[in-house]
Amino acid sequence: MAETAALLVDEVLPRQPVRQWVLSLPFALRYWLATRPEVVTQVLGIVYRAISGHLIRKAGLTRASGVTGAVTLIQRFGSALNLNVHFHLLVLDGVYRREGEGCLRFVPVPAPSSAELKRLVQRIAERIGRSLERSGLITRDIENAYLAFDPGEEAPINGLLGASITYRIATGPREGQKVFTLRRLPAEPDGPRREVAESSGFSLHAGIAAKASQRDKLEHLARHIARPPVATERLSLTEGGQVRCALKTPYRDGTTHVIFEPEDFMARLAALVPKPRAHLTRYHGVFAPASPDRARVVPKTRAAAEKSDERGEASAPPTGNGRWRGRNGSSVVFAIDIEVCRRRGGRLRVIASIEDPAVIERILNHLGGDGELADPAHPSRAPPERDLLL
Repeated sequence: MAETAALLVDEVLPRQPVRQWVLSLPFALRYWLATRPEVVTQVLGIVYRAISGHLIRKAGLTRASGVTGAVTLIQRFGSALNLNVHFHLLVLDGVYRREGEGCLRFVPVPAPSSAELKRLVQRIAERIGRSLERSGLITRDIENAYLAFDPGEEAPINGLLGASITYRIATGPREGQKVFTLRRLPAEPDGPRREVAESSGFSLHAGIAAKASQRDKLEHLARHIARPPVATERLSLTEGGQVRCALKTPYRDGTTHVIFEPEDFMARLAALVPKPRAHLTRYHGVFAPASPDRARVVPKTRAAAEKSDERGEASAPPTGNGRWRGRNGSSVVFAIDIEVCRRRGGRLRVIASIEDPAVIERILNHLGGDGELADPAHPSRAPPERDLLL
C-alpha cells in the first residue's frame, strides 16, 4: 500500500494544492457498503459530485467551463479493528478552467468554512438517502433516521460483518456482547470538533491540505491513508492468551486498548477482507481513465516519455520526484539503499537509463572494463538454482 501512495504522488496527482476530504457514514449504511460493492460505487459517485460541484461553484464556474479531480482511497477499518467503510478523498484544492481547445488553467479555491461543510454534509446525506431509498436498500422512520431493510438470506460471513460494525463479539460464549475495552485515561469533555461537520450520522472532515510545493507532506498523507488495517507493533498477548490491541489514538471516553479472544480476533480480520475485485482506489474527474483531460493534467511518467520517444514525438521529461522504478511500477529493491552513495553518502540522481548493449560496452571499455566496477567484497556468484543442481 505504501507503493500505491508513492505512485499516486509521482504519477497521478499534479503539482497543485490537494485537500483531504473524509466522509464517515451511519452504522445502518456501513453494512451495505461492506457487502455490496455496487453500493460503494453508487454512494461514492454522489459524494464526489457534491464536493466537485461545491468547488466549481466556489470558483465561479460551471461544469461546462470547469473541471476538477480526485482520488478516493476506501478504508474498511477503524482503529479498533472494527469494520468501518469510509472514504478518504484526495481532491484538488481548486478547479481547472477551460480556456480554448485543450487548454486548462488551474484556479485555486479557499478552504471550506464551517458553514459550508455543514451545508455540504447535509446535502450529501439527503442525496445518499434518496438514492438508496429509491434502490430499495433503506427506509426511513418518522424521525427521518435510516433503517436497513432485511437483506434476506445472508452469507455466513455477513454475521461477522455485522458484529464487527457494531463493536460486538462475533463468536464464542459471549457472542453478541460488546467487545472488552481498557480505559486508562480520563474521559474528555464532549464538544464540537474543529473542521468536522455532522448530519444524520454522516461526518465530513476537510481540515488537512497540502500546498503545491509540499509533495513530501502529500506523500506522507497518502501513505497514512493507504496504511494496512493491522499494525503488528500495536498487538500483544495478555497473560490469559487474549489479543490486546492498542488504539493509535485513545477514544474520548479514555479507552486505550481493545481485548479480543483469539477466535474473535480472527473473525475481525476476516471481516476486514474486501470482496474479490472490489477496488479500493477510485479515480474521478480529470483523473478518471476515460477523461480526455487526464493526459494534460497528470505528471508525465518515464514510461510515457519512452513511448512518446519511440513514436518520434517531442516529450517533456518526467515530472515525478526522481524515484528509480522498475518497468512494472515497483521500486527497485536491493540489500542497500541505491539512492545513497556508498562512498560519500550523497543522494544519487538518475541522469539517464542506458539500455543499448553497444553503448554499454563502449562505456565499460572506456572505464577500463567490468573488472574495475566489480565489488571485491561482494563477488559475483551463480543463481541459487544452479547451486541446487550441483
